[in-house]
Order: sequence, then C-alpha cells, then structure tokens
Amino acid sequence: MFQTLLVFNDFGLLLLRIVLGLIFLVHGWPKIKNLKETHANFEMMGFKPGAFWGTIVAMVEFFGGLLLIAGLFTQLAAILIAIQMLVATAWKMKRKQKLAGGYEFDLLLVASALVLATSGSGLVSLDSYLRL
Repeated sequence: MFQTLLVFNDFGLLLLRIVLGLIFLVHGWPKIKNLKETHANFEMMGFKPGAFWGTIVAMVEFFGGLLLIAGLFTQLAAILIAIQMLVATAWKMKRKQKLAGGYEFDLLLVASALVLATSGSGLVSLDSYLRL
C-alpha cells in the first residue's frame, strides 16, 4: 500500500531491537544482580530447580537484551527470548489469568521476538557489519 515506507524497514527493525532489548535488559538486571532471590522466586513459582531455571531466565533476559540492542546474534537471542516468553505466557494462562491485565504484554513480547527471529537484525546492526 505504502511502498515508499519500505525503504525504512531497516530502521524499523533497529527500533524494535532497541526497545525489545531495553525491556529485557531492565527486567534481567535485577535477576542477575540478586540471583539468590531469583532462584527462590522461581522455586516458589514451581520452576524446579529454581537455581537452574532462574539463572537461565536471568541470563537470557540480560544478555539477550544486550545482544538485541547491539544487533549481534539477533536471531538466536530473539528465539531464546520468544521461547522464554511463550513459557511465561503458558504459565500465566495455566493460572487462569485473563488476556487483558494478565498476559497481553507477554504475547506482544513473543510476537516482537518472533519478528526479529524471522526477519533478522536489519542493516543497522553488528550482524550486518560482521556478515553473520
């Protein structure tokens, strides 16, 4: 419909990478910073062993966010984030949370990560610069 806008698709991917990366970076940092509390929280939520799953989630969120912002290994980071958010969405659905006020943000994060996983990082990225 608006063919002229397609010339900006690389900047759209850049914006999506930065915003999604920042979201995961700010949510991953407290988990990385206090792994003992993260482990206890995951254990309490039923993800056992909490030390294993809490560490995985903290690493995916924090380092995945950094990788998305840099545009480095974007597809791998996005796939890991999408998987993590699919699990979070399923966990919320299992607990009978509703779409509105429950897991709508999680679905948006899944969809955003899948767009990056299937589209790549775009030209304005380390992936493109390093030809990865």
